[in-house]
Amino acid sequence: MFEEYLDRSSRAGCETPAPEERDAARDAPDGDESPPAPAFPSRCDRRRGRRMRVPVWLLMVACMVASCAFGYIGGSLSAQTARIPAADGSETLYQSVVRAAALDAAGDSAMRVPEVAAAVKRSVVEITTETVMRNGRMGQLISAGAGSGVVVSADGFIATNYHVVYGARSIAVRLADGTEYAAEIKAVDAKTDLAVLKIGATGLTPAVFGDSSKIAVGDAAIAVGNPLGELGGTVTSGIISALDREITIDGETMSLLQTDAAINFGNSGGGLFNMYGELIGIVNAKSSGSDIEGLGFAIPINIARTVIAQLTENGYVRGRIDTGLTLVDVQNAQTAMLYRVNRLGLYIYRSADVSLKSGDMILAVNDTPIDGLASFNAALKGFSVGDKIKITVFRNGKGVVAEIVLKELKDGVT
Repeated sequence: MFEEYLDRSSRAGCETPAPEERDAARDAPDGDESPPAPAFPSRCDRRRGRRMRVPVWLLMVACMVASCAFGYIGGSLSAQTARIPAADGSETLYQSVVRAAALDAAGDSAMRVPEVAAAVKRSVVEITTETVMRNGRMGQLISAGAGSGVVVSADGFIATNYHVVYGARSIAVRLADGTEYAAEIKAVDAKTDLAVLKIGATGLTPAVFGDSSKIAVGDAAIAVGNPLGELGGTVTSGIISALDREITIDGETMSLLQTDAAINFGNSGGGLFNMYGELIGIVNAKSSGSDIEGLGFAIPINIARTVIAQLTENGYVRGRIDTGLTLVDVQNAQTAMLYRVNRLGLYIYRSADVSLKSGDMILAVNDTPIDGLASFNAALKGFSVGDKIKITVFRNGKGVVAEIVLKELKDGVT
């Protein structure tokens, strides 16, 4: 931001604005409180029959200041984006082209928190869900849920967390202007806890993707979301507390960003932004407890953007392996009683391979012992589609070894 502007020359009696002032007024977006463009002496200003004389050096300085001002306003407050291929060859959605070398050379182009909040508010949405739950005594119950989402395309694609929409019977999306739309699930990826929704809207403001590889511990971070499911558009700020934090959620170990920006129920699926208004992460977890504060986590955008692009374009993430198994992770007595088993461990609920049966407890993958879903997923890392693996299970009081071929996982749509 400019802290000083050129003093306006005295132009008493001249009512025609300078061309540069007319351009600035014409180009300024509605509702934006952008700083006024630097004043330039009018070339046609005449007073008492004399032409105003302006030193050449003053005009040169004014031109330089105007160039910086227009570049900053156009870059910061308009979501200039471009489709750029990711490193793995897949197509990302929106990669930032906001920060230019000229801005960096002129000085720090970072915005203040209010400016970031204003720039990104239309790119974050509220999500509400209804899920049918079955109760043995009361029959079916309707459970309401809430979360957040990030607009990733102008034609209605919304990114959020898989756990926000998992099992939902109906999903509603509320935009920043209060407009509501019914949403459908385009595709999901449980491994990265990401999902893509589609609403029947156009002309949306997509988030501008940043580069999470350039984040450093201590960088400022701003979270925007819908905490408690009823406070949409809430903005909290903090710093990046750690990088590449290994966190296990629902059996999936993820490498996440850690932040101390306030994260609450309902923030899941919302955006984590830097001070340039760029999306650097998708919020997905919070550590909770009476003695825990300031522990929030987000999926780095460099991981999320490739998954989001593939879910949007293909309906699934290419190259993911599929064991053909539906598993139940029994890690406490209550779950064991529910499934009527007498041992804790990882059980097969359903199998596409006839050599493995419902009720089998998995003991090992090849030579790696298995005690739960997290260790099972870890044991599969490094394998590819078409590989053969041996699975040892406990069945009828003895160990049984089965060999299966890994297929490509294509069932991203729920």
